[in-house]
Amino acid sequence: MGRSYAGDLLISRPDMVDPNFDGTVTFLLEHGDDGAVGIVLNRPSQLGVADAFPDFVDLAGEPPVVFQGGPVQTNAIIALGRHRPDAPAEGVFDLPGGLVSVDLDEQPALLQAAGLTEMRIFAGYAGWGAGQLEGEIATGAWWVVPGSTDDVFAPEADRIWSNTLNRAGGELRWFAHMPADPTFN
Repeated sequence: MGRSYAGDLLISRPDMVDPNFDGTVTFLLEHGDDGAVGIVLNRPSQLGVADAFPDFVDLAGEPPVVFQGGPVQTNAIIALGRHRPDAPAEGVFDLPGGLVSVDLDEQPALLQAAGLTEMRIFAGYAGWGAGQLEGEIATGAWWVVPGSTDDVFAPEADRIWSNTLNRAGGELRWFAHMPADPTFN
């Protein structure tokens, strides 16, 4: 394997044919010889955190909904958070980009006292087997750009794709302003 893409964003190219990833931005949580795992950042669901996880509504970022993290194990829940860097890591596990994985079995008040400042909840995830993601990148299915914690908590989910391309600059900036259907250009 070449370099690890953990902490980077996968931005689907406009010609992405897989409907699971059309128009998506995916944050890679893990990437190694065995494959990759990420979460789609721009697919908010209609399910409110207040309805599904009422104890965590005060920690939920905007919008306070459960996001569709990807097509794999859509009943699996992944909670990601921002954690004060000076706080002890109790009930959380470090991830790339300054993110922490949040244990939803912990009491929210204890997590806040331990330094958790905000969280986002995802149902499902995106996964790739050994070498699969590298092959998709090599064939041009994805643009890879550096990611950040701010990307995971971006409040305007419908603008993440274009905002990320705009931030990347260069030729990618042109795609940020492309209409959804280029034939209408």
